[in-house]
Amino acid sequence: MSQFNRICVFCGSSPGLRAEYVDAAQELARSLVSAGIELVYGGAEVGVMGVVANTALEAGGSVTGVIPRNLVDREIAHRGLTRLHVVETMHERKALMAELSDGFIALPGGLGTLEELFEALTWSQLGIHVKPCGFLNTCGYYDELLRFLDHAVSEQFIKPNHRAMIMAAVKPWELLQQFADYAAPQGGKWVTPTTEG
Repeated sequence: MSQFNRICVFCGSSPGLRAEYVDAAQELARSLVSAGIELVYGGAEVGVMGVVANTALEAGGSVTGVIPRNLVDREIAHRGLTRLHVVETMHERKALMAELSDGFIALPGGLGTLEELFEALTWSQLGIHVKPCGFLNTCGYYDELLRFLDHAVSEQFIKPNHRAMIMAAVKPWELLQQFADYAAPQGGKWVTPTTEG
């Protein structure tokens, strides 16, 4: 896993319902630090975002946060990070996190978490980058979403090789191993319709 210097973690500004979500954030943070990987994330000190950052810092890791100026107070920007980039817009936030990172992991989270990972996946599908993307599927949180993606393949809106680039695992080390083995899909984005006889 030495090819990864930094991994971006998308996660919620809320802690979620289950204690397991916080536990997973802590386990992921420690796994990144022990692998010598710097954490890049959304720069807040609340919710799962704060947990993953604080755990990485406590484990001796480096943490870079990226947060839009209008969310500095609302999301309560983390002032104890290795580096904190304050940008002007959400678009700049995502672009800088993508530029800084060698891969992307989504912990359980809400609309923002999904939007961020799916943008990274779309960029991969279009060949804009070749960085791995995956879900940490704690307590089966993403089971229904992964089933929907399989449905989108069967309905010919997603190509099977593009579905295969969407990784998921329960344990951080499993996901990081998938990242280490990842090869970007070949071929174009567009699905060629089949004719049913």
